Amino acid sequence: MNFWKTGLLSVAAVATLSAGDFKPAVVFDLGGKFDKSFNEGVYNGLEKFKKDTGISYRGFEVTNATQREQAIRKMAKKGSNLVLGIGFAQGPAIEKVAGEFPDTKFGIIDMVVDKPNVQSIVFKEHEGSFLVGMLAAMASKSHKVGFIGGMDIPLIRKFACGYTQGVKYADPKAEVIQNMTGSTPSAWNDPSRGGELAKGQFDRGVDVVFAAAGGTGIGVYQAAKDAGKLAIGVDSNQNYLQPGTMLTSMVKRVDVAAYNLFKDGKEGTFKGGIQVLGLAEDGVDWALDKYNEKLITPEMKKAVNQAKADIISGKIKVHDYMSDNSCKL
Repeated sequence: MNFWKTGLLSVAAVATLSAGDFKPAVVFDLGGKFDKSFNEGVYNGLEKFKKDTGISYRGFEVTNATQREQAIRKMAKKGSNLVLGIGFAQGPAIEKVAGEFPDTKFGIIDMVVDKPNVQSIVFKEHEGSFLVGMLAAMASKSHKVGFIGGMDIPLIRKFACGYTQGVKYADPKAEVIQNMTGSTPSAWNDPSRGGELAKGQFDRGVDVVFAAAGGTGIGVYQAAKDAGKLAIGVDSNQNYLQPGTMLTSMVKRVDVAAYNLFKDGKEGTFKGGIQVLGLAEDGVDWALDKYNEKLITPEMKKAVNQAKADIISGKIKVHDYMSDNSCKL
């Protein structure tokens, strides 16, 4: 399936809104639109939408938790007919404001809100994490690889579990050392702490580390470069950040999801409900480009692409941590 061409939803015969009628908005979460990760992926998708359609959008960058609901409500009051909230933490605010403005359409990424005027977009992060886990295991010389998460929540445990399954699939004897940055939203934007955790893992023998930690990951990648180790990026393709250090990135196509949500709003094809995007829908993947191609051997590429096909076909089943809050290897 070509995600760019097909979009998130089937196209219904509904009148397209003119540029003047369609007034979309987005509320970015902590870390801001230039976090080089999750928020920035969304920003890139919306900038592409603006370039392709000529339609601008209102935007707000949250700097503390109390601003989420205020910002979403303000967008609705100002006449935005589609408001997108970024991140699981905006779920309660979207649910409340969507109830207050039933004629306004809302979208949210990484959380499910059960309202008829809300489209919830979630991803099979465990599938993409499985693939980069395989690559980590195949690249490791010490048979010890690491995982550094941001805020300790089930969603990040989902990344860790998929990653661990991929590591063990490629090397059953490999050890996975895990750390979470913290238990509050500040864990998404603490590069210094990320660097400290990475150094601690390297001291224990880790030579490849996967960071699913938003802006905190920047510190992990710098520490890996300084130590001569390998790192794996997340959400956006972060291979360019530290060429020669970045083994790959677990790409989560929030850019495409955001683009298609706005596109559906403009074309009048928006539908409430849940969209679940995995490998089969081009919603997650691993990144290969000029920045990391020398680090990926033909054998590694062949093995991970075969596993990708097997996950899509159902031959390989990757356990979803969020299905029962356990990691079954």
